Amino acid sequence: MMVIVDYDTGNTRSLSMAFEKIGMPTLISDQASDILQAKGLVLPGVGAFPKAMEALKERGLVGPIREAVANGTPLLGICLGMQLLFDYSLEYGETAGLGLIPGKVLPFPRELALRIPHMGWNSLQVTRADSLVAGVEDEFVYYVHSYYVDCPNEYVLSSSDYGVNVPGIVKNNHVYGMQFHPEKSGEVGLALLSGFKKVVEA
Repeated sequence: MMVIVDYDTGNTRSLSMAFEKIGMPTLISDQASDILQAKGLVLPGVGAFPKAMEALKERGLVGPIREAVANGTPLLGICLGMQLLFDYSLEYGETAGLGLIPGKVLPFPRELALRIPHMGWNSLQVTRADSLVAGVEDEFVYYVHSYYVDCPNEYVLSSSDYGVNVPGIVKNNHVYGMQFHPEKSGEVGLALLSGFKKVVEA
């Protein structure tokens, strides 16, 4: 069973429906026992990094998520959920993340005079070969975010250009992240979720 981590700061229902479309049943849960028994985990997220980390801590989910990953459970973070995978964020001060992928979360540079949040469709450029990103070169996905990840290139599978290089899909062993919303990205998004489904089933 795929478990979508419930901590009241994510678009859990739309993600559950997207996984249903590709034939993957999900359980939306905030129970440590479900997280530890899951075959795959999805960490959604909408909102601010500090509030999200606080919610995970209040529900006692940080330890179980890290333990599940340490035991080899595949994990996919989506949007804010992807940012939580990294070491820390500078959103409203500095807040430690889950530390599952090396890197940090930064605000877009003010000098670029970009429209914030970065909202809308943007194309993906594949930067590292992986089965998950096969066939998504130059495909468009839907972003909504005000901060972006800065991490070593070895963890970036694909990126998008928004004044700066924005990692769109990241990977560290069996931990994956998508900065955009695959559940709002049409057939391309469903194909990417199907790719993660294959990782879980393997």
